[in-house]
Amino acid sequence: MNQNNNPIIQCQNVSIIRGEKTILDDVSLHANQGELVAILGPNGAGKSTLLGVLAGDLAPDTGAVHFGDVQITSLTKPELALRRAVLPQQVTVSFPFTVEEVVEMGRGPKSTGADQDLVEMAMKRVDVLEMRNRLYRSLSIGEQARVSMARILAQDTQLLLLDEPTAVLDIGQQEKLMMIVRSLVDDGRTVIAVFHDLNVAMSFADRVVLLQKGKQVAVGAPRQTMTAETLSTIYEHKIDVVTVNDDTGPIVIPSPRDRN
Repeated sequence: MNQNNNPIIQCQNVSIIRGEKTILDDVSLHANQGELVAILGPNGAGKSTLLGVLAGDLAPDTGAVHFGDVQITSLTKPELALRRAVLPQQVTVSFPFTVEEVVEMGRGPKSTGADQDLVEMAMKRVDVLEMRNRLYRSLSIGEQARVSMARILAQDTQLLLLDEPTAVLDIGQQEKLMMIVRSLVDDGRTVIAVFHDLNVAMSFADRVVLLQKGKQVAVGAPRQTMTAETLSTIYEHKIDVVTVNDDTGPIVIPSPRDRN
């Protein structure tokens, strides 16, 4: 849960317009210390675009983004790298770097005496330490995803921005990664993540932001916000939200199509 009410990052009335198309339309959100905020919505809703705005990689046409009291547009790329780490949907490594070398790239903006310790801890945390000397390009997609996560952990920032971190992982790897993310949040880090898997957000997020066609439809705690009615409207398909037992909480299930 969030530890205080001072946002680590916030965007206000952000819009992105490309030609005649509005990608984001007057979106506002914030994330506090010790909070995991999930961005949800169907394909084309503007989720990755919003994450790019929060990272400082995309300049909004209207609105503003602040890290604390500092407007993001006033920060240089190295200054941004000290404040947030970004995990994109796809990581391309063209050269024959080893796993350890890829993780070490996360230390580029800082270069302190603690570099090697942070690299070691990051690899150990996502269970890639034993493959440290293997070439990144030789790994499976799931292994590459874990190495990429280790790289941003090694960056050692307060804020982590994750774009579909569990998309290519099997169910066991997904659960392990989200437990790592949750432990970072519980230790006081701040995470904003895009998810396609609604059950991951339901299980792990403190708050969710629901987008539809670039508009912010709802914001709030998962159980209060991710209702069957709201999700069915956003995804344009009947969705049920059911409680299996009190320990696991609600799960999201697409309803079968009526074949009659």
